[in-house]
Amino acid sequence: MRIALWPGAAPGMGAAALLSERITERSTDPALRDRALDRIRTPCLDVFPAVRPNGAAVLIMPGGGYQRVVIDREGHELAAWLAERGVTAFVLFYRLPAEGWDQGRNVPLADAQRAMRLIRGRAADYAFDPARVAALGFSAGGHLCADLATRFGRSVYSAVDTHDALSARPTLAAPIYPVISMDPAIAHPGSRERLIGATAGAILEEEHSPDRQVTAATPPLFLVHAEDDAVVPVDNSLRLRSAARAAGVSVDTHLFSEGGHGFGLRLARGKPVENWPELFLRWAGHHGLLG
Repeated sequence: MRIALWPGAAPGMGAAALLSERITERSTDPALRDRALDRIRTPCLDVFPAVRPNGAAVLIMPGGGYQRVVIDREGHELAAWLAERGVTAFVLFYRLPAEGWDQGRNVPLADAQRAMRLIRGRAADYAFDPARVAALGFSAGGHLCADLATRFGRSVYSAVDTHDALSARPTLAAPIYPVISMDPAIAHPGSRERLIGATAGAILEEEHSPDRQVTAATPPLFLVHAEDDAVVPVDNSLRLRSAARAAGVSVDTHLFSEGGHGFGLRLARGKPVENWPELFLRWAGHHGLLG
C-alpha cells in the first residue's frame, strides 16, 4: 500500500515540476531485485502492515547518497522483516535536494517530518501506538534519520492539514552506517555536494551536520557502522555518539571490523554484522518500543 505525503503537489516545486520519476534496476541477478528511485516528484510512504501488530511502527529511510533512494535492499526488505515481527513499517521515498526544489537543502527533512506526523495520524488504521514510532535510516537516509532526530522541531514547511499539529519527534532513532558530518575531512563527498553544495561554508556545514545539532531532546540513538566502510568513514557515527553522550542522550553503538558499506539485510549475511537487526529489536524493546 502507498500513501502520498502531501495533498496535491509537494511544496516548493520550483524547477522540480519538470521531474519524471525513474526506477533503475541495478542487480544483474534476476532473482534479487536492487532497484533505486530518482527524479522524485511525489514523495510517498510504502506501508508494510504488521502481521500480528505489537503496537510499534518504524519509519525507514533508505540511502542513495541523496542522488537516489534505494527501494529493495535498504527499504522493502527490512520493512517486510519488521512486519513479520509485529512492527508496522513505512518506507519513505523522499525528495532529493539537488533536483530543482525550492529550499532543496531542507526538502528531505520536510518529507521526514511530514512522514512522521502522517504516520502518527494514521496509527489507528494500522493498530499501533502513535507514541511508539521509531526512525531508522541507512547511509544518506541515516543522515536524514539523524537530521529528523535532532531537528524534528525545525520549521521547514508550512502546515497543510491537521496532521501537521502532531509531533515529528521519533520515539527512538537508528542511523545505520550514516552520513553525519558535513566536515569535508570525513563527509561523504557526493551527499555533501548534493545537500549543501561543494563550496558550502561553516554555517551550512553546522546546520546540516546532525552531530552539531544534538540536544537533550534528541531521542535515544542506536548506531551501527563497519570499521572497514570505505564510503562513509566510521568517524561519522563516532562524532554523533560523542555529541549524544555530551548532551546526556542515551546511545548504543555497535562497531564491526568487517561489513563495508550498504550491507542492509542482504549483504550482512554470513558476517558478524549480520546480527544488527536483532540487536536493534532488543534495544528497541529495552526502550519500550515493542510494548
